[in-house]
Amino acid sequence: MKAMIVNAYGDVDVFEAAQIAKPEIKSGHVRIKISATSVNTVDTMIRAMGKDLPLSPELPAVLGMDFAGTVEAVGEGVFAFKVGDEVYGCAGGLADLQGTLAEYIVADAKLIALKPKTMSMREAAALPLVGITAYEGLMRAGVKNTNTVLVQGGAGGVGHIAIQIAKYLGANVYTTVGREEHISLVERLGATPINYRTESVPDYVEKHTAGKGFDVVFDSVGGQNMLKSFDATALNGQVITTVSMLELDLTQAHFKGLSIHVVFMLIPMLHNLKREEHGKILCELAKIADAGHLSAVLDGPEFTLNEIGAAHERLASGKATGKIVVSV
Repeated sequence: MKAMIVNAYGDVDVFEAAQIAKPEIKSGHVRIKISATSVNTVDTMIRAMGKDLPLSPELPAVLGMDFAGTVEAVGEGVFAFKVGDEVYGCAGGLADLQGTLAEYIVADAKLIALKPKTMSMREAAALPLVGITAYEGLMRAGVKNTNTVLVQGGAGGVGHIAIQIAKYLGANVYTTVGREEHISLVERLGATPINYRTESVPDYVEKHTAGKGFDVVFDSVGGQNMLKSFDATALNGQVITTVSMLELDLTQAHFKGLSIHVVFMLIPMLHNLKREEHGKILCELAKIADAGHLSAVLDGPEFTLNEIGAAHERLASGKATGKIVVSV
């Protein structure tokens, strides 16, 4: 089968087209003909940092985590799927799991679900990693219909999904954006926009919460931005973070009594721990999507498998809106 492999870690030009063996079906797994995959920040980190990240696969490697495609073969002990089913999931591209930059993948049946009927393959391929991340974070924070929720970075991959799920849960949702063209997008998704370039944290906290702070802040930006999230959160509030690999002064979080939830959705894949939870979340996301409450925002440029290097470069540029999708 055709695949894009890396024989060395580094810049975006490390991807090489190759013919590799089609993966063999095995117990508890399904073989899927991949139609589309999408690019996540963690994919670019693995490509650039290699073995400096403990989750990076041995070389040569096939990267890529998200996919949507069609079941071609079903392994022993799998009863939830049959040949011809259209499915989606996040099931490879790290440790010893072959990735999705290939024509086929053999995926653990616990990590996948039937794709939303109302979504195309490209749209469904954009959803798994960011959708599971957003859903898990909001569930941990116990978001409900009386909450005010601030999503930091609402035009990004995780952010635009977090807005919609929080809205679906009944919350009053706000989000930070940095570009004027993103204002109408996040409004369409159900959030009140805040331009972080022109409004300070104290200003928008006063404006939208009468100085109290937001009940829940979902920080998909991370890094030093978490300090702004602490400032924006109400006393005894909840902060969800997806990017927290740094040293940080927690004094503000301490004196406000904040609960901090670190979401690292790759744990089930890495450690084979409660993988069925991902399948359940994907089923729930499909129901929400098919009910008209969840859509995937796809970045403008369309990429093919041979253009994966350009797709990684696009994400690194910071110019993307929503998710970058690659057709296989």
